[in-house]
Amino acid sequence: MKVLIIGSGGREHALAWKIAQSSMVESIFCTPGNGGISEIADCVDLNVSDIDALLRFAKKERIELAIVGPENSLASGIVDVFGREGIPIFGPSMKGAQIEASKVFSKELLTEYGIPTAPFRSFRQYNDALAHIQAITPPYVIKADGLCAGKGAYVIRDQNEGAQVIQDLMVHKIYGDAGARIIIEDFLPGIEASYLAFTDGTDILPMVPSQDHKPLLDNDKGPNTGGMGAYTPIPFISKSMEEEINARIMTGTIKAMGDKGITYKGVLYGGLMLKDCSPYVIEFNARLGDPETQPLLFKMESDIVPILLACIEGKLSDIKEIKWKPGVSICVVIASKGYPENPEKGKAIKGLEYLKRQKDVAVFHAGTKKIGDTFYTSGGRVLGVTATGETYRDAIKNVYDAVSCIEFEGMYFRKDIGSKALKITEE
Repeated sequence: MKVLIIGSGGREHALAWKIAQSSMVESIFCTPGNGGISEIADCVDLNVSDIDALLRFAKKERIELAIVGPENSLASGIVDVFGREGIPIFGPSMKGAQIEASKVFSKELLTEYGIPTAPFRSFRQYNDALAHIQAITPPYVIKADGLCAGKGAYVIRDQNEGAQVIQDLMVHKIYGDAGARIIIEDFLPGIEASYLAFTDGTDILPMVPSQDHKPLLDNDKGPNTGGMGAYTPIPFISKSMEEEINARIMTGTIKAMGDKGITYKGVLYGGLMLKDCSPYVIEFNARLGDPETQPLLFKMESDIVPILLACIEGKLSDIKEIKWKPGVSICVVIASKGYPENPEKGKAIKGLEYLKRQKDVAVFHAGTKKIGDTFYTSGGRVLGVTATGETYRDAIKNVYDAVSCIEFEGMYFRKDIGSKALKITEE
């Protein structure tokens, strides 16, 4: 089987690494890929937004399975285009991708079908939004309606800050048309969790719950990023809560989409808030998370390819379960100096060869390029160092030991990934 992975980040490297282990796979292409992916797949320099070029390539190479990483490609309808040409492709249709591409669509769907989420209001006019925040008391949350690469949500704790954010989004248009419409919702205190499930539009097959770390700095300080690390499993979700999430939130949302005439296939990723022992939806994503994919796939024992095909073919009920390796899996993201606003690039990376020989460690590349035998930084999030261990303490030690082997000028990483779970399990 010939496989095409669309994307260039750590998520796509983890997918290539996992798919390469399948006995069903003959060759892997990745567009555009990165330095690390180039060691296990043929990287082709095509823009993920150029759907016509991607389709021509897939036809030329007779691709038998395509997997879409980036949300923008899904929102642009790549699954619909490939599907019409008979090329099996993993991910939701353009209509399905609205669950991520439009916060307003998602919140209205959740509210209509009684799926737990924070109360909200949506606004198209700047003056109306400003008047609304003047009538409420912080904290509250402001979100751009459209896609902002994970950076369009703001927890507001000061009224002046709220007014500035609304102005930035709706007047200054810092995210373009994505901020032309906004939502303002109640702030939900609690513990955040990432809950991902495969689906064929009828059934779901949940993955192990995980936890992302969005803020740049330790102790969840600083600006939001695409994610500075993640780990799985998490100790915050009981078996009964997981059953509630599966039934009420994940399956409930798939059924709600079906009622709207949308057969949602691919991955449904629920960003959840666990408040007073109850789960609430903060937002949905229409694809695998980054960096959650890295520790999840490193922990996954099952062959992923039959699962992807079953989702596309509407046969997910044939897959009874996903087998997981025991223990804990943790990913620590190493970023460039200046990330997320203005990351430095072109710095030589040292220490990667040594880590290739480590059994319970994988380094997934995000922003790298390879020139000769040397890897260089080429983006904000550079590497996702991932390791396993029998316990949280073991996994934390293993992953940070691995991080200590890597060196490049200006590198930065959080030093507290996994500490929340460690504190709970050792109290």
